[in-house]
Amino acid sequence: MITVKLLGEDDLELLLSADTSVFDEPIRPDLAKAYLAHPDYLIALASDGSKVVGMATGLYYFHPDKPLEFFVNEVGVAESHQRQGIAKRLMTKLFDAARQRGVEYAWVGTERDNVAAKALYETLDGKGQAMAYYEFDLED
Repeated sequence: MITVKLLGEDDLELLLSADTSVFDEPIRPDLAKAYLAHPDYLIALASDGSKVVGMATGLYYFHPDKPLEFFVNEVGVAESHQRQGIAKRLMTKLFDAARQRGVEYAWVGTERDNVAAKALYETLDGKGQAMAYYEFDLED
């Protein structure tokens, strides 16, 4: 049975136990601890028994002329557990938390060729937008 949980500061060990295919890189304990302690950062994990098989992260942000918004940063599900509705449950958990904080608008971006992600976001009634994406290398 898959369970989905919004993590708090006491869940560091659970986060560190995540399946290696759930995140892009190995989890750094110092960053994981800081992430869990930050009040504007959210992470939801999906577990199959004691094994973490999915995650979704996001953050609250605002601007002087805009109300509080929620940005979904990443969604990942272990290859062994994809196409089971886990990603949708994870995003729903994040959206529910954002609604409880008074957020009325959330957004996420993905690559144009990410068919699976686009299908997921459409099942959540997301409305696709055309946008340009730029990356900046800030290393010397």
